[in-house]
Amino acid sequence: MLAELRIGHPLLVASERWADRNLGVRPAARWTEVPSERIAAASEHAGDGIVAVGGGSAIDLGKAISAAADVPLVSVPTTYAGAEWTPYFGIRDPERKMKGGGSGAHLRGVVYEPELTLSLPREETVGTSLNALAHCAESLYAEGRNAIADEHALDGARLIGEWLPRVVAAPREPEARTKLLEGAMEAGAALGGSMLALGHAMAQALGGRYGLPHGAMNALTLPAALRFNAEVVPDAVRRFGDALGTDDPAARVEELARLGGFERLRDFGVPEQDLAEVAAATVERAGAKANPRQPSAAEVEQLLHNIY
Repeated sequence: MLAELRIGHPLLVASERWADRNLGVRPAARWTEVPSERIAAASEHAGDGIVAVGGGSAIDLGKAISAAADVPLVSVPTTYAGAEWTPYFGIRDPERKMKGGGSGAHLRGVVYEPELTLSLPREETVGTSLNALAHCAESLYAEGRNAIADEHALDGARLIGEWLPRVVAAPREPEARTKLLEGAMEAGAALGGSMLALGHAMAQALGGRYGLPHGAMNALTLPAALRFNAEVVPDAVRRFGDALGTDDPAARVEELARLGGFERLRDFGVPEQDLAEVAAATVERAGAKANPRQPSAAEVEQLLHNIY
């Protein structure tokens, strides 16, 4: 793929976890500080392209460098987060707290290699899979929804719902990991063709403020968002449930979240007295504004209390 894109001397963005792996890339330079807010410093080593290997943090950093250096990006995702499908990125400090973000990454290719996911720990497996599942759900009713994205969303939900429990039961089973990665790919395509909604807005507000894992936050916020939206988009929520094989999709998502140990917001050290401020930040996010049922800050605060 690099040869096809005429990328001969890329910057390899990958955490130390992948330092000893033969990734088949001969980089001009390597950047292992992930996540990083030092975009300008990293951009000095960009060469003629970027290869980002890892989860959402590594790929977001690769996107930020791609935009800053005006060079193409090839992503090699090792989780199920779906960051490789959009040009948008967040910038986080070493404590993983959000420090900004932007757009403009030059997405040119994605390489999916299930073998790179075999050692992914359970918490990250379930968390990033639930992030992907949230992409599927919200693509069905967000403001930018469309028939093509809907098909990707439903296919992704079916695959994730079926194969995530199997991966948790047998984490090094190649077929199960491959099917789960296919589900995440479909979820990413749905995300790329539609928009995000309230569940993601809450997850982003929480993760950005406290440096919490985005997947875990989506695992907690998606059921609350589904219940909130079911009143105005019952058909979309029903279709999502059908893909999961249930007539109670919010409860099914909670079951899947428990596979990763995700149950209550209080378990992540979020102060209950901060929920009003988190809610106020949530309603200003694009996902909340693209939600089919416009939430007030008071309504979001109640949803956060419900999962606290």
